[in-house]
Amino acid sequence: MLYRLKTKLFFVVWAMLACTVVRAETLNVFTWEGYVLPDEVEAVNKLLKEQGYDYTVNVVSPWAEGPEQMFKVIRGGEVDISFLTLNYIKMQEGKLLKLLQPINVDSPRLSNYQHLSKSLTGIPMALDPQGKPVYIPWGGGAYGIWANMDKLSEADLPKSVAELWDAKWTGKLSLSSGQIQPNIALASLALGKAPFFLNDIRDNQQLRSYSEPNSTLQQKVNGLYKQVGKFWDAGPEFSDDLSLVASYGPGASAHNAAGGNWKLVEFSEGNTVWLDTINFHRNLAGKKLEAAEIFANYFIGKQVQERVVNGLGMVAASSLVDANELLDKNPNFFSEQMFWPPYNKLSDNVMRVISDRAMKQ
Repeated sequence: MLYRLKTKLFFVVWAMLACTVVRAETLNVFTWEGYVLPDEVEAVNKLLKEQGYDYTVNVVSPWAEGPEQMFKVIRGGEVDISFLTLNYIKMQEGKLLKLLQPINVDSPRLSNYQHLSKSLTGIPMALDPQGKPVYIPWGGGAYGIWANMDKLSEADLPKSVAELWDAKWTGKLSLSSGQIQPNIALASLALGKAPFFLNDIRDNQQLRSYSEPNSTLQQKVNGLYKQVGKFWDAGPEFSDDLSLVASYGPGASAHNAAGGNWKLVEFSEGNTVWLDTINFHRNLAGKKLEAAEIFANYFIGKQVQERVVNGLGMVAASSLVDANELLDKNPNFFSEQMFWPPYNKLSDNVMRVISDRAMKQ
């Protein structure tokens, strides 16, 4: 009996140690769907092995979905590397920022960092209290309006955001029902304001006044929602009965790859923009941190950055790519005022009140 207990105890301890070893050797990556492909994982694993690092990349489940979900997963402690959208980092008093560590931009394992666009490496909304970046730029794009070029000609396309309220687009426009901030941004631009001006208002009474039923912004959003033929939730639907669809680049690019013919409308006011980034958990250290840097360096290298442009329809963060169409056309594409900001709680609440009221009408 004693022998059996000792044997059983031995195997329990062995199993615990084995699990510990497996976990210690795994580099867990939390990312958006389509950002990290199996052959790229294989390539990084090969690099790690060749350089003497006893770690293998593991893409965790589920895919990234949004700021709250990403915070919960990262806080759980099973994530080493994440692909956070830039404005998430300091949302809600920087609760995600507290889970990250600053990037050693001079690390010899981040040799590709020097090729990143200088306009993207020091964005204030993703710096820690000491002014150090907690992110590595990876790829971004516009959240804009995409036009169905099987139904429209270049002459048909709206030149200004304000034209979205024209009768010709009634029932032909699709917007997001869940991500209401870009809808408010469109109305703000049409009123001649910065897209995210609400987030910059520090007078709470003035801010709340924009959610009054008769405010100019409320009326503008009411009119915009009346133009919508279909709202989408989980992802944009590029159906034939629509002429204009609000979308991120990857969604439109995937539809075009399947035979669609949709083009980003280039408004005179510009489009709001976003940037997805690579981040390291604050607990990463030693050889595992070095392994994470090798992973990141590969993903800001030429091969992956080319896929960011040509496979995902996004804007690459690196100058190593042969062509970066959206950025080549517009060097001010990543204009600071067009970046999605880390919304404060009150401005977010005001936007939701405006959107909910417009939806009911």
